[in-house]
Amino acid sequence: QVQLVESGGGSVQSGGSLRLSCAASGLTFSKFCMGWFRQAPGKERERVAIVGSDVSTRYDDAAAGRFTISRDNAKATLILHMSSLKPEDTAMYYCAAIEPIYCGEPYRLWAEYASWGQGIQVTVSS
Repeated sequence: QVQLVESGGGSVQSGGSLRLSCAASGLTFSKFCMGWFRQAPGKERERVAIVGSDVSTRYDDAAAGRFTISRDNAKATLILHMSSLKPEDTAMYYCAAIEPIYCGEPYRLWAEYASWGQGIQVTVSS
């Protein structure tokens, strides 16, 4: 059974930084595409960044230039470094794992085929 556990969230002031971690178990971590998603109150869940099994990365517009996604296959851990945080980054952040064939697909396929963590809150105050 795949288990994904996020940590590192919390409250920070605008312009600050946070580092999110996702500890994975129950899967061959190195073979999976991993992603960070977020959901703000009243909004749909959206993709933030993904990292493939080949370590290629992709960032969505809100994250580009401010966030960095990485993976440590030896520790089966996914990382998201977030800097220059803005109040609009406030959301629940979710870690997800999906088969490589779906890696670059839209959120709707991740919703159907991925394994998800429980999420962790990030709050950015102005």
